[in-house]
Order: sequence, then C-alpha cells, then structure tokens
Amino acid sequence: MKLSGFLLVLLVAGSAALARAADPVVLRVGDQSYYNVQASVEASGALAGAGYQVVWKHFQSAAPLAEALEAGALDLGFLGDSGFIFLAARGAAVKLIGVSRQNPDTIALLVSGDSPARTIGDLKGKKVAYWPGAWSQQLVLRALDQAGLPHDYVQFVKLMPIDASAALARGSIDAFPVWEPYVSRQILQAGARSILTARGRMPGLSGIAANARTLEFGRAAISDFLGRLQIARAWVDSHKETYADLWAQKVHLDRSVARRWIGHAGMTVGPVDESAARDYQDTADFLAGTGILPRAFRVADVIDTSFGPAFRTGEPQP
Repeated sequence: MKLSGFLLVLLVAGSAALARAADPVVLRVGDQSYYNVQASVEASGALAGAGYQVVWKHFQSAAPLAEALEAGALDLGFLGDSGFIFLAARGAAVKLIGVSRQNPDTIALLVSGDSPARTIGDLKGKKVAYWPGAWSQQLVLRALDQAGLPHDYVQFVKLMPIDASAALARGSIDAFPVWEPYVSRQILQAGARSILTARGRMPGLSGIAANARTLEFGRAAISDFLGRLQIARAWVDSHKETYADLWAQKVHLDRSVARRWIGHAGMTVGPVDESAARDYQDTADFLAGTGILPRAFRVADVIDTSFGPAFRTGEPQP
C-alpha cells in the first residue's frame, strides 16, 4: 500500500463528492522536468480515487508554460518565482496558491570541464547562455551584483536549456546557468563543472500558479490535488532511489543522473506563508531594480492564501 490507509480513506471520501458533480472536473496541469509532478504522483499512487481527471502537459521551461496559463490552456502550472512574477506583472489572470522549495544547489552556473573559469569574475566578456525572466538570468545577475561587477561584464546569449547544453559541449558558449536535471546531466555526462549555485544568492523559490478563472469552478478539485501532491512529495523523499530509477526509465534518462538529482533535490510543497511571500517580493524587487521588470510589482496582490488548509502531511508506507 503506497499511502497510509487513513489518509487514503479521507482523500477518496473527499473526492467522492467531486465525482457526484453533474459535469466531471478536468484539471489541466503544466509540468516541467525540474518539478516532475506527474512522475511523482504516479509513482506514489497519490491520485488513487480522485474524483476528477488530471491532464498533464509538459514544457521545457517556464516561458511557454506561462504563455499557456495566460491563454487559458492550463488550470495549474509549476514554474519558478521570476517566471510567475513576469506573468502576473503583465496582467495575466493568475494566482499564486502554493510554493515549492528545493535545495538551492540544484540551480547552478556551469562551465566546461576544461574551462579556466573558477568564479564569475573569470567570465569577463565571455558568452553566457540565459533565458529572459528565467532563473538562469536571475542567477547570473545576482552573482555579478554580489561580486561588485556590472551586468554587461558578460555577453548574454539567449538560448533554451536544451540548445544551451549542446552549445556548451560545442564550445560556442562559455557558461550555462541552469537547473536540474540539466545540472546533473552536464556534470556526469559532459564533464561540466559548477562554479556557483543559487545558495546565498537568490531564493530559487517555485510556485504553484492557478488560472484565476479555474478557481471559480475547480476549487474543490484543486484543494484535493494539492493535498495529494504533498503526499507524493513525502513519498519521493522516503523512496529516493526507487523513484529516481522509475523517473529515469520514464523519461529515458541515465539512472546515475536521476539518482544524483533526486538524491539531493530536497523538494517540498506547501502553502504561501509569510516567508514565501517575502521571498517572492524580494525577487520582484530585484527584477524591477535591474530594469528587467518594467515597473515595481506588489506580489501580495496575486497571492491566494485560502488553499493553506489543503496541504496535508502524509506518512507514506513502504
């Protein structure tokens, strides 16, 4: 049995009410490899007995996922703090209903194994990949600020993660700021090296964003889903190698890469508490201060704390 009996009974009972609705609810959930939401809930069995359908849609990065949320093609989406802030700041009908925290070392600035660079200061005039508004841009800019260097100290090259991975291997870029599983893949398979991470530089917080229109009819299903997601994360944390092997097989990734990543990911989900709200505002202020965000943005205006009670702490069994 993958979930504790008592919790599963509660979840199934709650979902039964949803199932009796005249029109079955469908939640369209946007996932990224970094969050592996679908894989975690499937491996844990956390969606067993849900009285609604979940349709998964996968994205390479936050930018296209944000576009899908804005267009109404998604009900929920998992994306980094800066990606959500850019989306909300341009007036999209979205709300921040939950957050995900993870080991800050899962976001890193990589160089090739034979690169002489050891610090951000060694990258003067070098080509550094990034994606506008993503963690990659924020990490490099914060590292430059911390080192007392101007933002034009490096030469930015706009590339998505998959393209940047190939470019680093070819030597057409000099550094590649990115997140997992690209970090572990580059280190283990391409011999890349990390010269700095998000630790001590940026919150690296992620969000669970909801299409505001969906909240009008899907609140019960979303609340139920959030509780199941927390149970799935707890299961992954207590079955790291088992889950890593399943995830590697599912996405055709080398097992060593999956084990390295999942072994130190430390990913949790929970409500938008005061600490998370402060971290989001810190990111918004930083982005506005650098001019990347056109104007100051008040994150509190797009936070919905009503889903706090939806998060449950599960105790999955072996």
